[in-house]
Amino acid sequence: MTAKVKPTCLIVVPCFNEGARLQCAHFVNFVRSIEGVHLLFVNDGSRDNTLELLLTMRERCEDRIHILDKKENAGKGEAVRAGMLEAIAQGYATYVGFWDADLAIPLEVLPDFVALLEGSSRRQMVFGSRVRLLGRDVVRRARRHYLGRVFASFASITLRLPIYDTQCGAKLFRVTPELASILKETFLSRWIFDVEILARYIAFYRGSVSHLQDSIYEFPLPRWYDVAGSKVRVVDFFTAALDLYRIHNRYLTGWERSKFALPQYGIAAKADDCRP
Repeated sequence: MTAKVKPTCLIVVPCFNEGARLQCAHFVNFVRSIEGVHLLFVNDGSRDNTLELLLTMRERCEDRIHILDKKENAGKGEAVRAGMLEAIAQGYATYVGFWDADLAIPLEVLPDFVALLEGSSRRQMVFGSRVRLLGRDVVRRARRHYLGRVFASFASITLRLPIYDTQCGAKLFRVTPELASILKETFLSRWIFDVEILARYIAFYRGSVSHLQDSIYEFPLPRWYDVAGSKVRVVDFFTAALDLYRIHNRYLTGWERSKFALPQYGIAAKADDCRP
């Protein structure tokens, strides 16, 4: 992966069989219009024409659009992790993040994410949040909305963080050694890797959530649409509940289990950030 100019921001877009709904022109026009933004599409073993479409996009904008082609499907979480690690390893950007390929979250809000990180050195992450507020156009099917709210409540309780929406597919991170270490190990979960990232941060800080609370900004999205063709099924909410239990047991239960992160990730946390 090469680029003529080092970007401010690189966004990973995981793709699995997205050929029928990939808005190629929108991606190309956006990246051409915003200075400092590059896109890295991760083809996660697609069996349709996704890769062909990605190659066509890259031909139209070779200096801004990149492809990581994974031959075997490993799940969205691993596609995101591989893309972000690739970007970090290349010393490739100041900020890295990921965005859903269906563009349920409009790319046009990305500059707001960047501005929030640039506006405060304490902020390490900006997460999109699907909040139905007056003046905002957030449309979700009722069943998915209520199941999502139940899961989000359990995730917040498990993490001991007052986070509203862990699963929104738009997140941006400041590139730090901590982030590289957090992403080093394969995820336990294919779907709720967002929760697992936060759990790893908590484990890294030896169970303390105060540092993490100061580092995250949840940005209420101005628009979000429930795009047809979603690969999330009702049964996946039950799988997510089981994964949440596994994540809790792996990273958040007891001193002996949570402290494993420090030597494994190879970074010594600051003493004042390691309160039990």
